Amino acid sequence: MANDTALARQLSPDRPGRPTALDAFKAARRKFIAGERIEMQALAEEVGTSRVTLHRWVGSRDLLLGEILWSLTEPTLQDARNATRKRGGAGVAETWGRFLRVVNSARFMRSFLEREPEIALRVLTTKRAPLQARLVDAVSEMISVEVEAGRLKPPMEVHDLAYVIVRLGESFVYSDVITGGEPDPEKAEQATAALLR
Repeated sequence: MANDTALARQLSPDRPGRPTALDAFKAARRKFIAGERIEMQALAEEVGTSRVTLHRWVGSRDLLLGEILWSLTEPTLQDARNATRKRGGAGVAETWGRFLRVVNSARFMRSFLEREPEIALRVLTTKRAPLQARLVDAVSEMISVEVEAGRLKPPMEVHDLAYVIVRLGESFVYSDVITGGEPDPEKAEQATAALLR
């Protein structure tokens, strides 16, 4: 049959019950959003596969958490951009501030940071997971749009600037874990606006 592809079979509501990597991801994402810790052995059992197969599908726990976080980050950042009416550096700063306020207020994020602070920082802020690199690329794209439209003259190379903005956001939103201070996305937005003025 011409439409009998792996994708068509996975999307079919009456597909056979063999578990897939996507099933594991969806189950893990549901647990994460519910504020639960993701345990690889328990996840493998829930999905109906072995832990070895689960690791082959998703990589390490850090990589799985990074993919879950990116699946939540990407639409949240897009929603923040869509809600922003300003353009140029002010628009980038406002978008970033909107995004960080949502991140800071998300119960599942607060739960993750409180439950597993060292792992959370590793997954959120290092190359051990895909989140930070993808977020830097997304912010780079946002800046590039404003530069190409002639609404922003960046004070440094765009990718480096995006990295600085992401690190500023991490410093202010994860400050409770990093320094014991109160998270403050407003300060991250102010610092970003000052950088892009």
